[in-house]
Amino acid sequence: MSLNKEYQEKAHKFIPAGAHTYSRADDSYPENAPPVLARGKGAHVWDMEGKRYLDYGMALRAVTVGYDYDRISAAAVAQIHNGNNLTRASKIEVEAAEAICSLIPWVEMVKFAKNGSNVTTAAVKLARAYTGKRYVAKCAQHPFFSFDDWFIGSSAMDAGVPEFYKELTLNFDFNDIASLERLFASQPGDIAAVILEPATTEEPRDNFLQAAKALCEKNGALLILDEMITGFRWHLLGACQYYGVVPDLVTYGKGMANGFSVAALGGRREIMELGGIHHKTERVFLISTTHGAEMCGLGAFVETLKVYQELDVIGGMWRSGRRLMDGMNAIACELGIADHFSFDGLPCSPNFTTRDRDGNVSLEFRTLFVQEMLKQGILMPWIALSHAHGDLEIDFTLEAGRKSLQVYRKALETGVSTCLEGRPIKPVFRKKN
Repeated sequence: MSLNKEYQEKAHKFIPAGAHTYSRADDSYPENAPPVLARGKGAHVWDMEGKRYLDYGMALRAVTVGYDYDRISAAAVAQIHNGNNLTRASKIEVEAAEAICSLIPWVEMVKFAKNGSNVTTAAVKLARAYTGKRYVAKCAQHPFFSFDDWFIGSSAMDAGVPEFYKELTLNFDFNDIASLERLFASQPGDIAAVILEPATTEEPRDNFLQAAKALCEKNGALLILDEMITGFRWHLLGACQYYGVVPDLVTYGKGMANGFSVAALGGRREIMELGGIHHKTERVFLISTTHGAEMCGLGAFVETLKVYQELDVIGGMWRSGRRLMDGMNAIACELGIADHFSFDGLPCSPNFTTRDRDGNVSLEFRTLFVQEMLKQGILMPWIALSHAHGDLEIDFTLEAGRKSLQVYRKALETGVSTCLEGRPIKPVFRKKN
């Protein structure tokens, strides 16, 4: 038995789904994908048998500088040697809080945690405590906010969530301000918060974010912007700065610490202070975790901020993304398949769309493209650029993309089943396996 196969079987024996994130599980990848990875460096990862791949998954978009970037790793290790987790607030904990509050004007206070789910749920709780209202309005098109009941209960994968939780979460549509207006009209005076990402592959149009903020102010609700993906990628100050909107509460994660486990909830002092001890109102049990301010992650965060600013990491991601998007779209045009395969979204966070012969979005054709890129030594389940994706990496990707899209064109002519090796990938949120 190969070492890859051995570890794959162990993963499923000891871990439900074989991984601690559903989007890392086998069913999210073609069958020729490496099932378990041993290490990463720069923009590359290695499987259990030493095969190297140029990676565009980048730890689910959490690694923005590059795997094991020496300065950041050293900063984390230095904090480990300071004790890593102390009895009271640590020096680096205070310095990290000061760093983010000094950087981002609408973050006047901050609470750190280990996962994005923890801070989005804390934001919802805080909004309910601040407003005294029940309902949360979330954007239906944005795929994931939390593993907690308030969100999962509204998904297709809602087993184990009591019905009364599901009733408290309402849906509106992105870039459709009328849909949000209807929610406020349907639950007058009882919506605590509106939560959405500032952008995904679709950007806000017609000042949608500003209109949503105005609706919240008019109806006494809080605007929560989830910057897990957009934060430290669209702009050093996030998509809020890029689109010119000031949230009441904002959440960050992923790109904060180059892969170390750091997430954050920030916002206006008068709201955040409800989770503190210097007020006379009812106490809010906001976030209280043993490892939420683990020192290695916060040391990595502080150093990552310095690297961002010194090396123009975000500007580099925009430039590499533009080269990649333009190059792949040019290849698709040359091959006559631009109506069936395209790169879209923003250069700092591109997306690729795969369509079948009839023009329908197709998971089978997406699987085929990822499968063929793997054969060329590229792991591209999605596109998460980093500082480590330089000109050489983009050139290599475009060469591999041309070969993969030639197979894609053949599949359009002869049928995808003639080229697809194994089952197609599946969406995470589905009722049955």
